[in-house]
Amino acid sequence: MKDYQWADSTRMADIIPLLGLPSPPHGRSSYYVPCPCCDSGHKKHLNINLSKDVFRCPRCGFSGGMFDLYGYYTGVRRENVLEDMRKRLGNVNIGKHSDSANACAAGQPPDLYAHADNPPTDVETRDATYRALLGMLSLASDHTDNLLQRGLTREVIAQNGYRTTPVAGVKALARKLMAEGHYLAGVPGFFRDENDGAWTFTHNMRGILIPVRDHKGRVQGLQIRRDNVEKRKFRWVSSADMPDGCRAEGWVHIAGPVRENMLLTEGPMKADVIHYLTGHTVIAVPGVHSLTRLESLLPELMAEGAKHIMTAFDMDFLASHHVQRGYSELVWMLHDRGLTFGTYVWHPEYKGLDDYVWQCLKQGQHAV
Repeated sequence: MKDYQWADSTRMADIIPLLGLPSPPHGRSSYYVPCPCCDSGHKKHLNINLSKDVFRCPRCGFSGGMFDLYGYYTGVRRENVLEDMRKRLGNVNIGKHSDSANACAAGQPPDLYAHADNPPTDVETRDATYRALLGMLSLASDHTDNLLQRGLTREVIAQNGYRTTPVAGVKALARKLMAEGHYLAGVPGFFRDENDGAWTFTHNMRGILIPVRDHKGRVQGLQIRRDNVEKRKFRWVSSADMPDGCRAEGWVHIAGPVRENMLLTEGPMKADVIHYLTGHTVIAVPGVHSLTRLESLLPELMAEGAKHIMTAFDMDFLASHHVQRGYSELVWMLHDRGLTFGTYVWHPEYKGLDDYVWQCLKQGQHAV
């Protein structure tokens, strides 16, 4: 038992380099690597949780603690793992690293973060799964009418991929997706049912599903425009705090190709409408205070030619100190990146630029 008296110093992160596994992205304590049991090509479904010193593949069930991972990749017998790790790590202290690692060393299964979120899987996997899901759904007539009243055509509505949220048969949808070879782990909205462990999809609200696309046209996530609510009408499709669930991360939506001059607004549906009505490429952030993703995206947009950004937030920003503070942060961000910028304003009778442009077009006027 003397091995287990060593100080609390060695963690899962210490053995990752020994196993030849990828290092976690900067700032991440939970990330995906290819599962040695079920992945091929560029797929990544083995989740490594550095804060809990455990790993798990939601797809095939391969799981365990730090010692299990070490033993699998090195081929060292379980009873010899501790000593082998000690030698390779230069005799550093190993033993009390965490409750889960101690349980694993004692031959007990670790607590595999029962309701902890999986981090989002790669965008290619999310795109393929979401496209297949949307292909299985339809758009209700009342939702079609709502979009037509915004100025979109039936053709554009179909191209944008809007759908009505499923209200029944969500487990059947999940089964069909898996049968077609799509992955659900790490895709926000999907999770396992607590009762039978079957994969399913969130279905607690009716509304319009809105694909949120990146600058390459890939569906990163989904938003819902909820029916019959006044506040927080737009919500992310998320399965946070559900078994094997995944949280949406506030992705930036791009409507149109990257261009030298671009607009920036709030919300993907608004961006889609403005893009169709004006022809301008539109960037949409989830909110004026949700700028982290935009900050990391700007260098990519600039590398593809973006130079000037015109902001077009709803006109109530003029009277909201809260929104103005977020707008000030945005302006400084654009300035620091070397982008030129400006702000569109319009008649305050119309809250959003989409409303204003659509009204001008119906009156035969040029708006933007």
